[in-house]
Amino acid sequence: MRFIMIGGFLGAGKTTTIGMLAQLYQQAGLKVGIVTNDQAADLVDTHSLRNQGFSVGEVAGACFCCNFDELTATVEQLQSNQQPDIILAEPVGSCTDLVATVVQPLIKFHDNIFDVAPYGVILKPSHGQRILGGDANAGFSPEAAYIFNKQLEEADFLIVNRIDELSHDAIDSLVGLLENRHPHTPIIKLSAKTGTGMQALVDFLDTQSDANGTTTPVGQHILELDYDRYAQGEAELGWLNATVTLQGDEKIALDDLLLDIIGRLQTMFTAENAETAHLKAIGSTVDCHAIANLVGSDTVVELSHASNVETDRVTMVINARVAMDPAMLEPLVRAAVVGACDERDMTAEFGEVQSFRPGRPVPTHRIAAVGD
Repeated sequence: MRFIMIGGFLGAGKTTTIGMLAQLYQQAGLKVGIVTNDQAADLVDTHSLRNQGFSVGEVAGACFCCNFDELTATVEQLQSNQQPDIILAEPVGSCTDLVATVVQPLIKFHDNIFDVAPYGVILKPSHGQRILGGDANAGFSPEAAYIFNKQLEEADFLIVNRIDELSHDAIDSLVGLLENRHPHTPIIKLSAKTGTGMQALVDFLDTQSDANGTTTPVGQHILELDYDRYAQGEAELGWLNATVTLQGDEKIALDDLLLDIIGRLQTMFTAENAETAHLKAIGSTVDCHAIANLVGSDTVVELSHASNVETDRVTMVINARVAMDPAMLEPLVRAAVVGACDERDMTAEFGEVQSFRPGRPVPTHRIAAVGD
């Protein structure tokens, strides 16, 4: 199986990119399996991709590097059920060191199963412009910026996403920053939302070469990484996954409900001066769903998938990754949901709520040099 992993910081657009890649491969007649990853169960991205009809396995409870055996077991299950030609894997957005802990171990221990593709890291332009540009008020701590920069450093190739939102000058400026930092790393420009540039990504992964025909090696950039600093950067984020059932006597617009809840949370987080790294909610009825998200404190709430339906019962999953104490994060999420429900004469019954800080990464394997 061809194993393609696309990493990148929280909110960069990994799930949308992987969904588009899966569609393109399926249109080419290939079977695709997807593996998502999170520090906890109930991932919005998993629900979203499954609702699009894809075969998805979820590795929950730890990142791929710390749960490597679960990753390979999940892929084996997909292989048994679907016999995919291609596996698309999406690691946790706050993770780095994936070449040493995932790519190289797959090559070393499972080369009879996997044809491992170059490891791509996708970035959101605003993150790149703020962090690479040295903005002291970027909204990220030095430790979070450290993780972001290490993600770029270990990539076999880089993907600049959301080019549909940028001028040509802004694109050139960001590419210039990347080329200055990583002069030998190929760069692909695309918009996962509109599909612009996606075929170029497929072509690159198929040929593993740039426009000049230079072949891209796989997993050559093994990091020198300060794990204490890495762990501190991850631990700065409050991490919340919650399920909740909302019900009322009258039908309400599902899309408006999701936008209201995420909008309330954005206001609350801004009042606490807490940077939002990633905030998503999916609301599902019997036969449809809607998704709303916020991918940064400096952005607007988006309805990434509209349902255009009215309903009196919704099952909702909320994922929040915010730079604040989890003990503060959970009450704010509950208050936002209850406030939106009260305005609509609905009740909110919370199911499982997981709210915590990620623990220190402890990789299953770590290959310190190519060829070890």
